[in-house]
Amino acid sequence: MLHIAVIGATGAVGRECLGLLDGGIVPVARVTPAASPRSAGHDLGAELGLKMSVAPVVALEDLDPEGVDVAVLSAGADISRAVARRLASAGALVVDNSSAFRMDPAVPLVVPQVNPDALASRPTGGIVANPNCSTIQLVRALHPLHTLAGLESVVVSTYQAASGGGLRGLEELARDAGEVLAAPGAAGPGLPGGRFGQPLAFNLVPEIGMADATGFTHEERKLVREPRKILGLPELRLTATAVRVPVFHCHSEAVYVRLREPVTAAGVHDALAATPGLRVHRDGYPMPRTVFATEEGRAAVHVGRVRVEPDDPRGVWLWIVADNLWVGAALNALQIVRTAVRWGWLR
Repeated sequence: MLHIAVIGATGAVGRECLGLLDGGIVPVARVTPAASPRSAGHDLGAELGLKMSVAPVVALEDLDPEGVDVAVLSAGADISRAVARRLASAGALVVDNSSAFRMDPAVPLVVPQVNPDALASRPTGGIVANPNCSTIQLVRALHPLHTLAGLESVVVSTYQAASGGGLRGLEELARDAGEVLAAPGAAGPGLPGGRFGQPLAFNLVPEIGMADATGFTHEERKLVREPRKILGLPELRLTATAVRVPVFHCHSEAVYVRLREPVTAAGVHDALAATPGLRVHRDGYPMPRTVFATEEGRAAVHVGRVRVEPDDPRGVWLWIVADNLWVGAALNALQIVRTAVRWGWLR
């Protein structure tokens, strides 16, 4: 039975981690939530209605790493860079949800349904990186297609929800949408940008993160680099456009895949449907509202609108929807822990 520290516990992903731990996803003896000093003493167990016993929130600087088996970090890259190695040196397995260590060659970047062998032994440095939320749902759909016919190139456009901006992003979208509905003229250019750089209510923002000299943003660069590492395909041709959309929960992706061998739509459907954790919508299509409506929906990657190009049987279109807070963050992080337990080196 594990002692798990959840760092960034008061944020959107941290709260989801606590809820999933309460559901028994991994064997837990003790859960310690940690956050900023202003949250110290807060009773998250009572606030979230958890059945398990959860200690009051401790300030991160007061967290005693002694006896902590796993530390799940969801407090941003700066915090991760400041504390991850210290926690790992004290003996904890650190599962980091930020971008701080993802491209470090010494740190495994893991999606358990795709590359579980990366956890066959304990990482030398004690840190495992959780991929970007959009990357996770993408590679989980790409992996069976690579097994089926080989990946040659991928073009992805993401439609990312406000919850990707945390609790602040959710609150801002709700507030601004209410203001616009109350006074439609407020939707003009005078509405403040806030969390997303531009107003999100009744809008689309085709820029997530800072753009580099090529015009590609930080989010788009992650969507190129991370799948290559996870899939073990360093030369895979992949390009992306990332768009923030006025949806509360669940990221969506329109993906064009060019394969090395010709396929049929039926063959693609069958390959996806045979993959645990993927739900294939042969009739109809997944949408954020329907995916988020149930726990079963939130725990799966949903794929629909599978189309094989009539004039090119190596070209395939997919529509992918998943809950970015579960599949794209908290659930994947705790599945990493569960995979380590199954390999036998974490008890």
